[in-house]
Amino acid sequence: MNNKQNNKQQLGAVGLDVGGTKIAAGVVLWPSGEILRRTIIPTKPTRGGEAVLKDTCDLARQLNDWAQGEHIEIAGIGAGVAELVDPEGNVTSSCTIDWRDRPVQQRLSEIAPAQMDSDVRAAAVGEAIFGAGRGHRVFVYMTVGTGISYCLVQDTQPFKGAKGNAIVMASSPLSTVCTHCGAKLRPVLEEFASGPAIAKRFVQGQKKRPNETCEDAFRAASNGDKHAIETLTSAGEALGVSTAFLVNVLDPEMIVVGGGLGTAGGLYWEAFERSCREHIFADNSRGLPIVTATLGVDAGLVGAAAVVFAQQQGGRANYPYETN
Repeated sequence: MNNKQNNKQQLGAVGLDVGGTKIAAGVVLWPSGEILRRTIIPTKPTRGGEAVLKDTCDLARQLNDWAQGEHIEIAGIGAGVAELVDPEGNVTSSCTIDWRDRPVQQRLSEIAPAQMDSDVRAAAVGEAIFGAGRGHRVFVYMTVGTGISYCLVQDTQPFKGAKGNAIVMASSPLSTVCTHCGAKLRPVLEEFASGPAIAKRFVQGQKKRPNETCEDAFRAASNGDKHAIETLTSAGEALGVSTAFLVNVLDPEMIVVGGGLGTAGGLYWEAFERSCREHIFADNSRGLPIVTATLGVDAGLVGAAAVVFAQQQGGRANYPYETN
């Protein structure tokens, strides 16, 4: 695609998906969602937050300069990070990348107008504008993989909460604690149903296989391994119960599930969907669509750019698509 041949200047945004393993970036065009100049570099968070921030800014600058050379008007830079981010765009946690209290959005804004958000909210906006949530007024987006998070989307806008923490669905106990000693009787959802948790629980039932992965558990279950089947089934059921709670409280039109586990299908998905529907209270909500996300591995990148487009367009009424 040679953008120099176009008479009309195209509109785009730089999207940055900053994860613990890699930083995925590219120029996303409006309104098609097409990704140009896709680039991936390792994050290496152990180097410290400043080093990761420098790499992120350098990458954003390179893409912005390239777009200008291709006569693409850059509306701004969108960055999604696997951390808590408040409504003003400040990173407020340092679970994976030490960006807490660092002026990340300000540094990116020195290149072009920048929007910073959590990766799950960015992906949710991406699905709302370009993916499975397109045309749906109210839906819940969930990402299930290394971690488990969610976002409520209404009229293409993500609900952030007062402090930006309305993404945490997997950090509450699945049951309760011992009333005598205070010991945790059951783990939190992320310690039970995420990818690393499934791998850990699968290994605990094996005598001689300490290095098994989540993928190994899926493979063993497909071959009839009873322990693997129980591990995946119980994990899917736990996720289903927690998701049903969201449905009961938030009353969405649909559930969109992304992430490596969220799109894996198989026994885990079957147990998740069955359990979710069983625990939804209202009869007229029990049949709501539960679908996999359509943006796949590009959800974070496209979603980060979509956050910029959402800000630029100023609301749902200006989005060029038909609702159902």
